[in-house]
Amino acid sequence: MDESLRQVIAVLAVAMTVAIAARQVRLPYTVGLVLVGAILAATRPDFGMHLTHDLIFDLILPPLLFEAALSLSWRELARDSVPLLTFAGPGTVISAAAVAFGVMQLLDWPAESAVVFGALIAATDPVAIIAMFKDNRIKGRLRLLVESESLLNDGAAAVLFVVALAWAEGSGDAQGMGDTVITLGRIVFGGIAIGGLCGVAAILVAQRTTEHLIEAALTTITAFGAFLIAEYFHVSGVLATVVAGLILGNLGLAGEGESSFLSHKGQEFVHAFWEFAAFVANSVVFLLIGVDVATMPFTAYGATMLATVIVVVLVARALTVYPLSALFRASRWRITAGEQHVLWWGGLRGALALALALSLPDSLPLRDTIVVATFGVVAFSIIVQGLTMPLLLRALGFMPQDGA
Repeated sequence: MDESLRQVIAVLAVAMTVAIAARQVRLPYTVGLVLVGAILAATRPDFGMHLTHDLIFDLILPPLLFEAALSLSWRELARDSVPLLTFAGPGTVISAAAVAFGVMQLLDWPAESAVVFGALIAATDPVAIIAMFKDNRIKGRLRLLVESESLLNDGAAAVLFVVALAWAEGSGDAQGMGDTVITLGRIVFGGIAIGGLCGVAAILVAQRTTEHLIEAALTTITAFGAFLIAEYFHVSGVLATVVAGLILGNLGLAGEGESSFLSHKGQEFVHAFWEFAAFVANSVVFLLIGVDVATMPFTAYGATMLATVIVVVLVARALTVYPLSALFRASRWRITAGEQHVLWWGGLRGALALALALSLPDSLPLRDTIVVATFGVVAFSIIVQGLTMPLLLRALGFMPQDGA
């Protein structure tokens, strides 16, 4: 216990130091964490803490997803619901299929491994891009599109992964496909239902108190409880937490006075509390990503394999963003060329993809190769895409002027 506590404190101390230094040199915070984590792992092979599926799913994802969902407005989501659902639904499937096809054709991966990898890498990570947008004061519709699409396709990709893995481990016959469709519906609607019930229950309980500490504790129980209950019943914990966050964010935090179920002090405290919780979770996960990236046996798999996978993932993202955006060119949901470029290059991969990769069974063909490839894609997206995103935003005119 003492050793585990020392490791946690050490990780937090390093993360806070990096946060201060990153602000001073105007380096994206998440990129700085990954780089420092890699340096620490290279200089201290016995660093101790490492990413695991349980760590990401049980401790990291709930606060990150819940905090992001709290800040989303139903009104704004409804306004752009058609393109957002198109990207999160068909877009996730297109991206996964394109990746699977690419690695099958270029790397000769078996279909089972290719489909599973395509599903787990299809989710873009809202955490890194949200942090970068906050640092650069990006607001408006662009921020809504990027953040909401990333958050929604996390849920879609998590569901798609379960279906893909079930197919890979099954027979693939007609009966198996029928069972897969049933499983898909149960995972999606079960997660939404549990999230909705947890959100509504939290609001009913919140009506009985005006104590801000109790209200904050209640939101914590809701965030983690929705996720854990959904996972216990083998439905989508990601969707459950997102739905619970949307309900509390729009009914408990967005309103004023009589329209809110939380006290005024509770609203302020809950917002600050979840911003802090997400900051801590964010710090831990990106630092440990750097630690584990530095220990991955990339050389054993060759630069050609890693480069091919990265290019395939980027091309698949482009095949999702640009053709689907063209569908709305003549409508009120038109997405400008600049916004499309940001959606494409800002489609970073992160914690969810790693959690899904680390959960793969040893019986899956090329299991270790998929894990290494996932870490390679995540490292490239956070470091290369993360570092160049401010340059792209500035070149496209999205970066606000100093003092704006």
